[in-house]
Amino acid sequence: MAGTGYKGSRIDDVDHFLKGGGLDSEREQTIGQHIGYRYDVNLLPDYERLTPFLKDYLEYMGWDDLNWLEDVHMGYDDGQAAVFDRNINGWVAIPEDMDLPDNQQDRDMIAREMLIKFQMS
Repeated sequence: MAGTGYKGSRIDDVDHFLKGGGLDSEREQTIGQHIGYRYDVNLLPDYERLTPFLKDYLEYMGWDDLNWLEDVHMGYDDGQAAVFDRNINGWVAIPEDMDLPDNQQDRDMIAREMLIKFQMS
């Protein structure tokens, strides 16, 4: 059943995060705030939509999830599809000749891939 576990731990009470202090993971306690995607399924990427590059990248890095890439989404800068890079505090344009899918999840996966490739260049 969805929502009954998080990173290997089992959550039996559906109201667990409403009743408790909410900062359950070690990381949440360290930073003193909630990690949003733990509570809102809409913030979680659909891993079946990973691009081949992202699948290989996750495997190479040894990660179970997209980690720091989960909040990366495709946006627009001056009418052109782009992804925001926090390291340069600016937009990285998606090539104009790239065909973009209609599905936002697929677009976000492309944005994540493009951001990694930009940062690796």
